[in-house]
Amino acid sequence: NPTVGDIHNNAQRVLEHCHTAHDKYQTDIIIFPEMVLTGYPPEDLLFREYFHKTCQDALETIQQQMPDLTLIIGMPWKKHNNLYNSAVILQNHAITAIYHKQQLPNHTVFDEHRYFTPGNSPSVLTVKGVKCGILICEDLWHETPSQTLSQLDIDCILSLNASPFDQHKQQQRINLLTTRAQQHQSAIFYCNLVGGQDELVFDGGSMVVDQQGHCIQQALFFDDSILTTEYDIDTKTLSPVSNNAGSHTNETLTHTYQALVLGLKDYVNKNGFPGVLLGLSGGIDSALSLAIAYDALGADRVTTVMMPSQYTSTMSLEDAKIMAEQLDITHHTLPIDTIKESFLNELSPLLTHLNPSTTAENIQARTRGTLLMALSNHTGNLVITTGNRSELAVGYCTLYGDMAGGFCVLKDVPKTLVYALANHRNKHSSIIPQRIIDRPPTAELAADQTDQDTLPPYDELDNILYQLIDKGLSVEAVTELGYDSETVNDIAQRIRRNEYKRRQGAIGVRISEYAFGKDRRYPITHRTL
Repeated sequence: NPTVGDIHNNAQRVLEHCHTAHDKYQTDIIIFPEMVLTGYPPEDLLFREYFHKTCQDALETIQQQMPDLTLIIGMPWKKHNNLYNSAVILQNHAITAIYHKQQLPNHTVFDEHRYFTPGNSPSVLTVKGVKCGILICEDLWHETPSQTLSQLDIDCILSLNASPFDQHKQQQRINLLTTRAQQHQSAIFYCNLVGGQDELVFDGGSMVVDQQGHCIQQALFFDDSILTTEYDIDTKTLSPVSNNAGSHTNETLTHTYQALVLGLKDYVNKNGFPGVLLGLSGGIDSALSLAIAYDALGADRVTTVMMPSQYTSTMSLEDAKIMAEQLDITHHTLPIDTIKESFLNELSPLLTHLNPSTTAENIQARTRGTLLMALSNHTGNLVITTGNRSELAVGYCTLYGDMAGGFCVLKDVPKTLVYALANHRNKHSSIIPQRIIDRPPTAELAADQTDQDTLPPYDELDNILYQLIDKGLSVEAVTELGYDSETVNDIAQRIRRNEYKRRQGAIGVRISEYAFGKDRRYPITHRTL
């Protein structure tokens, strides 16, 4: 779990793992993930000369202090004014080979063509008679690099990866490794990065696959670990050595929840925030956000604030208090009616011909945002916003109100998945009051208000959003699937109109294959549905 730009500390962690592997397991070869020395993705830090000087200094330290083994480490490499995404092979305290990644991804969250030049040749090293071919991440997803290695009669493939989590990725990896192993009758050692980096979460889960495509051993998900496997030169069989393996199963809800926890934890810790605070409304979104924050940081680093108005129900007050007390976190109550009325009184001469209802609702949200940001200024704690993907998609949120904050943990979580994750978390311990899960969703900005006053039911909304956003279908194509044309058109218009809101919103953990942010880069000003 490296930190981007913390190169010397990343190098020290590499050395610690090298010595552990050597002393405990008598390791011959140790593989680290793609770009582990710098952290991934370093983005435009790669344009800084001093960044590469620091990398070279750290590599020299590793060369001098490494134990007697073969070390393969991912890092950027400059040569003849070209920059490569590389794997550096160290043996006997010296660089014996450098492999440059051949296939550079330029899709979803990746834009490696902005920084790197593709390599054009394979790399094979032999250790104790075992011929190992080197690949880096995207190389494995294309047939040519592994096919070239197969023609060189290799015994195994060593793959360095920085592959971020999404809900479908693990099964895709398993399918890929099975296919490549069977194609080339070659074992594959798949080493993946772990840790949160802004909106990305790398889930680890490194694995070893035999020549038939069977997973022999898998590392822990969402945590550092050393996975050690023995390769029998005579029989070409694999057997696990270390006992810190993770589960081979792909538990989507469990992994999604763990991704949200690690994403928040690393964002807070790597950026040096003492803790987090959030508005606890008594609703499902803030309750799940609190559960994630509690699991990520512990009770002593989480503060909640209930900010009731005249529209806040007794149920909301009670449930927020119950959850806060159950988790033993610091909880405050700050009523907002007096502040809201002060705003409205000052604005009243100008509101005659405008929509007073919407204005009053948004003032409530912005009052709450102001209070939370004031507490953030005072304590240094990061404000977590509690909106979900469904709301952000259609703009069912208030700019500078409930969107005010530094990290939106549910940013890529549709409302229907919010409920599924809440129920999933409660199976371990019932920390979210059942009434919060069972009650109709409401912003409580007006009397007797529910979300469905202005939105379709969330199961319908999320399905339409998936077709329009994730699958990229037109309004006409989605309507042909059986949805009401007026509803689909309205949702499409809302998505387009609220691009400006999303562009100003806090970042949050990416769990889908097409999240708002780096994945989906739409112009704010456009007329296309």
